[in-house]
Amino acid sequence: MFKTKVTLFLVSFLAIISSSLMAQEVNIELGPDEIGLNETFSIKVTISNDRIKSYDEFPDILGFQKQGISQSSSMNIINGQVTSTNSVIQYYKPNRRGEFSLEPFSVKINGSSYSSPGKKITVLEPRTSQRPGVFDPFDDLFGSRTREEPEFIEIEDDAFFASSVDKSEVFVGEGFNVSLAFYMSETNQAPFQFYEPGRQLDEILKKMKPSNAWEENFNITNIQPERITLNGKNWIKYKVYEATFFPFSDGEIVIPPIAWEMIKYRVARNPTFFGSNRLEDFKTFYSSAKSVNVKPLPQHPLRNEVSVGVYQLRENISTFEVETGEGFTYNFGISGEGNINSISAPRTRQIQKLNTFDPNVRQQINRGMGKIRGVKEFNYYLTINEPGEVKLADHFEWIYFNPVLAKYDTLKPNAVIRVTGESKVNQAISKQRLGGIYDLIEVENNKLSYQRYKYYFSLFINLLLVGSLVLLAILIIRRGNG
Repeated sequence: MFKTKVTLFLVSFLAIISSSLMAQEVNIELGPDEIGLNETFSIKVTISNDRIKSYDEFPDILGFQKQGISQSSSMNIINGQVTSTNSVIQYYKPNRRGEFSLEPFSVKINGSSYSSPGKKITVLEPRTSQRPGVFDPFDDLFGSRTREEPEFIEIEDDAFFASSVDKSEVFVGEGFNVSLAFYMSETNQAPFQFYEPGRQLDEILKKMKPSNAWEENFNITNIQPERITLNGKNWIKYKVYEATFFPFSDGEIVIPPIAWEMIKYRVARNPTFFGSNRLEDFKTFYSSAKSVNVKPLPQHPLRNEVSVGVYQLRENISTFEVETGEGFTYNFGISGEGNINSISAPRTRQIQKLNTFDPNVRQQINRGMGKIRGVKEFNYYLTINEPGEVKLADHFEWIYFNPVLAKYDTLKPNAVIRVTGESKVNQAISKQRLGGIYDLIEVENNKLSYQRYKYYFSLFINLLLVGSLVLLAILIIRRGNG
């Protein structure tokens, strides 16, 4: 019994070792030494008993152009033993006749690097008929049988890439929306796939972003299809970028033509059950340029300071009735559409009986439907020192430019505070900057103070002049005696 267990253990152990030895056998197969100008060269990487999870780019060959990548897989059962192979094939099309060198190279498959010594390739005149090309591993599943390399054709596509702006003319500080999207008609038959959209966008935005504008990026992280209708035709829209720009200065902002690369597959003319029926290729789409004219704001003393947008006042107050010296909170909120980040605090006019402290600021920005909307709140703590009615509109105001109406407008509070109690103006003065010259203006006699300071100043100047004359006389006498 013990020997049986030992035997089973050894058999299992040897089976594990043998299976591990068979795992991940990688073979790099290069195309023929000679090809016709109308034929293709290939580099084929085959991995046994494992899937191809990742692979690096194949090397470039001088005098050849990459034509695309295909993958294939096969499975063999021999005496009950199952083996599988997976292959990835890079095709190259020669550009001209001659002798070319495929230099030694390495390619990374599933995280591991594998090397090839390269070879010499001779490109001859175009041949009238294709030689037997790449073999489909499934052809040998039930015997030794070869077939010709499949012919892949390109299907005409019904798609385009475009940049769009929602306004052709804006004022300085007014936002305009920019979006980049790939469009494909619902009747399109050509197979597409996105190719490294993140990397492409990084390069595009370096050239596209205007330097004289604030950007509010919509931060598209997932490319989602959206059904739209253009000129009576149904399309699927894949938006890859969207932002609103708020220009700082007048002039013209140009969105240049943009190149966008997509993976476009070629399909086999005669599809088969086994092997690959499509070949990876690339197609570059180009958008047309767009321009936006930025107009200066009309003349105004605060033209370089005001915010631009469509805004409303949203105020909130803790109470409408207070006693003198009693603190309360007032929230001056500005909501609407525009550059929320650029909104500054409302202007305040100092009223002797009202004390204002620096506000706490909170903002919220919403990006959607091609618009930038939000709210910015300034939360004040106030005290009032005189009884009576106080209109906060006499203290707060916020001036902005409305681009829809093309004019300046002002937001003022509607709140009116009813104050009861005794006057605490003198008490408030005593608590503020005691000893400062401006605090003593109300209690000091300006005329007497002015005359006293003038007398001391004149006396000091006279003494300084007399001293200078005495010093000059001494120097002259000493020089004469010398």
